[in-house]
Amino acid sequence: MRFAAVLFDCDGVLVDSEPITIGVLRDLLAEQGWQMTLQECMHQFVGKWLSDESANISRRTGKPVTQAWLAEFRKQRDAALHLHLKPIAGIEVALERIHAAYGQRIACASGADRGKVLLQLHKVGLMHYFERRIFSGYEMPRSKPAPDVYLAAALELGVPPTRSAVVEDTVTGVTAGVAAGATVFGYVPHGVTDAQKTALMAAGAKALFVDMAELPQLLIA
Repeated sequence: MRFAAVLFDCDGVLVDSEPITIGVLRDLLAEQGWQMTLQECMHQFVGKWLSDESANISRRTGKPVTQAWLAEFRKQRDAALHLHLKPIAGIEVALERIHAAYGQRIACASGADRGKVLLQLHKVGLMHYFERRIFSGYEMPRSKPAPDVYLAAALELGVPPTRSAVVEDTVTGVTAGVAAGATVFGYVPHGVTDAQKTALMAAGAKALFVDMAELPQLLIA
């Protein structure tokens, strides 16, 4: 086997959640006075903890980011995900092949809160690949771009981080995987700009791939 384990990000890698989540956020921010297109909002917030952006949000809206506002965002986010979420195209077939090769040595290591990750994996029928091997950045001392969630996943699987492959789609996630010492593969579906691709490579991705059908051959010797 080419690697000892494979560690997957969730949002944008396993599930096509980012346009849904960011769409909810954009609408709530518009109500607060910060108008953005979906693309502008994605550029601003994808791969980041919303709580870490509270000062920026307050500066742009003139209103504090309260716990009640964050709770309302999560409520609307989860409702939208439950209604509209779909898996990333081709991920089921790719996971079937990778799971057949690696068995229990695959994990989901997300920067999102555990409730969101569980909701999403259940919704799209991917939970059985990751049962009891799900790690949330919210439960770590630091979340991405720090390596903590990937280090914790590798430790739990009993493999060296340096012998692990990480599958990511954002600069934040690639940075985390590289900091853990893993080999990082960047998913860049059609529509990703050349600037975004360049940024992933600059962050340390070993290779980029456009279609999930390509992933098994990158990971399986």
